[in-house]
Amino acid sequence: MFITVIILLIVALIVIAVWVSAIQQHREKQEAERRKELSKQKRIIEEAEDVILNSSNIPMSGAMIRIIQRRVHDALVSMVELSPTSRELKSRMHESQERLNSEPQNVNESDKVTLPDNDKQLIALVQGIKKLRHLLRSEHSKGKVDTQVFVQEDRKMERLQLRINVESQIKRGLSAKSANMVGSARQYFEKAYAIICGVTYSDDYVNEKKNLLEGYLSEISTELKASNASAVKKKAEKEKDDLDVLFAPKKKW
Repeated sequence: MFITVIILLIVALIVIAVWVSAIQQHREKQEAERRKELSKQKRIIEEAEDVILNSSNIPMSGAMIRIIQRRVHDALVSMVELSPTSRELKSRMHESQERLNSEPQNVNESDKVTLPDNDKQLIALVQGIKKLRHLLRSEHSKGKVDTQVFVQEDRKMERLQLRINVESQIKRGLSAKSANMVGSARQYFEKAYAIICGVTYSDDYVNEKKNLLEGYLSEISTELKASNASAVKKKAEKEKDDLDVLFAPKKKW
């Protein structure tokens, strides 16, 4: 009887130990998932705030700024739910709500953009626009952006990317042309022309740049033909001179 009780106690202790261990593992798993979700929401906020900081370089409408602010607010709400005792998160959530309730500041509705002076800044600008379009698609897929607004804003970003790509190639082409690097200039202009011809729509900008590039390419083609003709003429004249020397009457000494 005594041995039976001991055995039962041992079994009970083992069951309790397994149960406690299972609960502990479950809590650790929940904590790991909570931290993972907090990190995810933090990244969302950082990316959105980074886009807002770049708004001075990227023309954005009031609707686009509002979409970004809403994304930040939703992420903060999720973080507060995951960490309800955090005063800092609650404070930031209230601040984000106040921004949503106010009108966006420094809104730039223009579709024009000033190209950076170096390639590194240009790449950063293009990457910023790509992030903005990704953010917009993400919010639309969640049903937080009206389809009409999504189409309108995404089209703006698409046209902005087109301008940057075309203008940067034209700028490089003109620089190469001024340095008498006609071959390189033609390559830049041809690349810009291929980009502008690849769009599926037509507007004043597209038509204007297409005509401009056709003019540049025609001008370069004329210059290259003239240069080739000149080179051929000089070669012919040199060969003629060589022949004259070869067949000239020999002088008698």
